[in-house]
Amino acid sequence: MAQADFSPQQVLDFWFPDTGHENDVASHGAFWQERMQGGMDAKIIAEFGDLTVAAATGLLDHWAETPRGRLALLIALDQFPRSLWRDTPAAFAQDIKAARLALQGIENGDFDELAPWEQQFFIISISHCEGPDHVQRMERIAGCCAQIIDNMPECLTQMREMILGQNQRVLSIIKTFGRHPHRNAVLGRPSTQAEAAYIATGDFPHILKPQDTAKG
Repeated sequence: MAQADFSPQQVLDFWFPDTGHENDVASHGAFWQERMQGGMDAKIIAEFGDLTVAAATGLLDHWAETPRGRLALLIALDQFPRSLWRDTPAAFAQDIKAARLALQGIENGDFDELAPWEQQFFIISISHCEGPDHVQRMERIAGCCAQIIDNMPECLTQMREMILGQNQRVLSIIKTFGRHPHRNAVLGRPSTQAEAAYIATGDFPHILKPQDTAKG
């Protein structure tokens, strides 16, 4: 598929279908389950492989000129690689670019133009990205998490604690280890004794339990 055939709306229609998922907890929970637990892998690989490569090679950077275009590019850089290149270093190769894109969107107001469940993918990309400033970034977006929680529909009140808890959990892990240890094997990094004990639990943010398909 030629670059000209790619559009932000393709990504947004796929990732945020107009199913009314935001109208009740069960549907919204299923929305997150499918995206965070590998349920979109086959479709991403079959239908968005070329688009993911285009995003990774900078051909879609102009999408960030609008709030919703920035959101689509963020999905293509942070979420799609975790399906297309699962269990390889390439899955994480766009994390720095995605985190910068998200932080810029928070600073320039693009973040404020989006629905709460769309805004959460800004937080996820920032949480995903390892680096020496990871703790500072996580602390910095605490206010964004509060904004998301405040703007959630009343019918999704039950989801608010989950959002806050997830952010706090990632912050705790990064404060403890300085990185996401569950990636060590894929990235060829040796684990410390403490990291090995943590990895042995098989319980990580942004990832399935060992018996399922991993994502994180």
